[in-house]
Amino acid sequence: MSSKIKVLVADDHAVWRSGMRAELGEAFWVVGEAEDAPTAIEMADRLQPDVVAADLRMPDGGGLRVAAELSDRFPVVILTVSEAHDDLLAAIGAGAVGYLVKSSTVAEIGAGLAAASRGEPVFSASLAALVLGDFARPATTPDGRPVKALSPREREVLRLVARGSTYRAVGEELFIAERTVENHVRNILEKLRLNRRDELIRWAAKRGLDE
Repeated sequence: MSSKIKVLVADDHAVWRSGMRAELGEAFWVVGEAEDAPTAIEMADRLQPDVVAADLRMPDGGGLRVAAELSDRFPVVILTVSEAHDDLLAAIGAGAVGYLVKSSTVAEIGAGLAAASRGEPVFSASLAALVLGDFARPATTPDGRPVKALSPREREVLRLVARGSTYRAVGEELFIAERTVENHVRNILEKLRLNRRDELIRWAAKRGLDE
């Protein structure tokens, strides 16, 4: 079991939890199920999952509470039926590393959870444009200082990463080495004076909505 990705599923619908357990596949190990936010938080600290998949709307705070209390220790992916901009922004602000709609295929959800377990940001393709915004425009860092615009290649890399693609998959699609993809992501973070990819996604979402 140690080689499997350990997932904690938090959702107040037992049928959805059972479906996740049954359909995620052999690469995953559902170590626990929770039906509300407080239980999910307690179970995460006890079971130490690689990733937490939390429904946006559950009793006692929902996925936002789960993300706010766990995101400093575990990657949290919000699974929801909502494609509302405000819900996406709230999830990112709470610290979620991903936001996937439940209409996604099992393969898409699995790929997203696997990427999130590695610390990569993941978002449903239908929401990627909102998350990314237009990186070609002049921008400022979170502290208000100007930054260089991202290059066309950097925007391509970021767009694919935000859609849940692994660095290897990005490299294959763009015909560049996986290490080159890593270097592009590092350069993007440096240009924006950010430290982590989840900070980058928060910055992007806020900028896309504010402008």
